Amino acid sequence: MVKTIEGSRAAPRTPSIDADEVAKFSAMAADWWNPTGKFKPLHRFNPVRLKFIRETAERHFGIAPGALKPLEGLRLLDIGCGGGLVSEPMARLGASVTGVDASEANIKTALTHAAEQGLDIDYRAGTAEGLIDASETPFDIVLNLEVVEHVADAHQFLKDTASLVRPGGLMIVASLNRTAKALATAVIGAEYVLGWLPRGTHDWSKFVTPDEVRTALLAAGMAPEPATGVVFKPLSGAWVLSDDTAVNFMVVARRPEA
Repeated sequence: MVKTIEGSRAAPRTPSIDADEVAKFSAMAADWWNPTGKFKPLHRFNPVRLKFIRETAERHFGIAPGALKPLEGLRLLDIGCGGGLVSEPMARLGASVTGVDASEANIKTALTHAAEQGLDIDYRAGTAEGLIDASETPFDIVLNLEVVEHVADAHQFLKDTASLVRPGGLMIVASLNRTAKALATAVIGAEYVLGWLPRGTHDWSKFVTPDEVRTALLAAGMAPEPATGVVFKPLSGAWVLSDDTAVNFMVVARRPEA
């Protein structure tokens, strides 16, 4: 998980990894990509959000379903990319992926794993604000997944990341709702009872509501859709899309053509 993003606005950069670091970051990559390790919750959550991203992009850009590389020709930004659990599948679907994370260790880990998989992903250590200051060319797709609840100013962060979406492009935001149910399940249950996440991973007071996300995106000139919920099914151990947005939700927003 990405902790609070604040501080430096320097342009994100790709850190170098010297020979002495390779083994260390290979081990960290193995941890990130271990489906039964400490990132198990993300691995369980990944299938439903990857399918949602693909199908949303296909509809938005008029791509025929079933294409081997449906995102080919599209530039995609994965902000708060962590170890690359979403960046890599997006690259495999053909997108030209830029992954940015405030943690240099996460970026080095992601770089190492991508190289092991033969994937060319533009990973950079830094922030969305740094991309803006560097006048980064806007992207076709911006993924803002499980990040906004960790930043210092959620409203401003959403506006900043929305500015990185080109006219005609789209953003997908995934986050946790600030409800009693989310406190009980995503914090108390997941961190303190079940131990799915390290204690202290989330600060419930920093969770955002779907309305707050929509308000920020509207202020940034985006056209957000109603939120889609994501719920966990204990019997199957799978996450599925739902009308219930009380805990996990995703919002799709489109930037109108100029």
